[in-house]
Amino acid sequence: MKLKRIPEDFQVDELSQVTSTSGPFALYQLTKQSIGTLEVINMVVDRWKIPRRRISYGGLKDKHALTTQFVTVHHGPKKPLTQRSFELEYLGQVRQAFVPADIDGNRFTITLRDMTVQEIERAESAAEDVRRDGVPNYFDDQRFGSLGSSGEWIAKPWCLGDWERTLWLALADPHRDDRSDDKKQKAILRDHWGRWCECKQALSRSHRRSIVTFLADKEAAGKLIDFRGAFCNLNIDLRGLYLSAFQSALWNRMLTRRLKENAAPTSVIPFELKSGPACFVSAFSSSSDSEAVPLEEEFPLPSARGKLEEGPTLDLLNAVVAEEGLEKRQLRVKYPRDSFFSKSSRKTIIAVPDLEFEFSDDDLYPKHKKVRLTFDLPRGSYATILIKRLTMYSE
Repeated sequence: MKLKRIPEDFQVDELSQVTSTSGPFALYQLTKQSIGTLEVINMVVDRWKIPRRRISYGGLKDKHALTTQFVTVHHGPKKPLTQRSFELEYLGQVRQAFVPADIDGNRFTITLRDMTVQEIERAESAAEDVRRDGVPNYFDDQRFGSLGSSGEWIAKPWCLGDWERTLWLALADPHRDDRSDDKKQKAILRDHWGRWCECKQALSRSHRRSIVTFLADKEAAGKLIDFRGAFCNLNIDLRGLYLSAFQSALWNRMLTRRLKENAAPTSVIPFELKSGPACFVSAFSSSSDSEAVPLEEEFPLPSARGKLEEGPTLDLLNAVVAEEGLEKRQLRVKYPRDSFFSKSSRKTIIAVPDLEFEFSDDDLYPKHKKVRLTFDLPRGSYATILIKRLTMYSE
């Protein structure tokens, strides 16, 4: 099976009830292809010469896809913006900034290619299971892009107040998908770490160099090196991603434990995520009570801020946090005050009753078939998890 051979193979359309009326916020529909949401936002800031804080959107959309989503700009230009990889269509004015809560869900149109007849039959059978039982609502690997080769979560030393380690992971930890220039810059940081004036001279102009300049100025002045201040100079969006990645990984582990607790013998389909071991379940234990199939169950995203009563969910949360050598009360950051863990909860299982499954000859891979999937998912749920469910099989 092959996914995302061309951008049109993975289409995502944001669903929302937002309509233009009047107000100080310009509303746009962003259509993009082969570029990330944050990259587009940075280009809009540069092209229109506006402060980043005036731009709002509901969420990040896949880079390797054809996607549409809504964007607002406070007192933004009442005109479109067209670039090679994206288009902002001006829709009118609204009274408030567009935020995640304004998203009803996402509609996916996905093409799976280079499939055999046997693979299609097994995927179609799995699709019937999904329509009936739903699919585990795991955060997929896109959520964990900040996890480097060290395997350490940036948010963990941040919670513990180990500012130097936090900064090292954010700036110097290598990633498998690093571009050539990023690899070079990170290698320079690792080689010159602690010698900030030398490091500054060796680095090319970049956000990393600006952080190192902050440290080099302290070193040159004979002052105490302020790793906390340096880390807080990182982009607020990046810092938010570090927290959400760690929190999401812990939540995933809670879900895996929950599913295994209630799985029928031989029904567990194991697989790996960057967050750790995960699984699908082809059948739940008939000996369990009705609440064992967690179709309507929600788990809180682990944090010190959330209050939980004594019971199985709290026990589950404490168990996965203990695996990291932490306690629930430590899942908080004291500084900077613009960064914090989410207090929200998330459904463990999502229903996908409208899943459409069509197959035909593959125009890119002769003698093979392609499958076209169409379905809606709630905000924050991952289509790639559903695809894994359709293409992984129990032995």
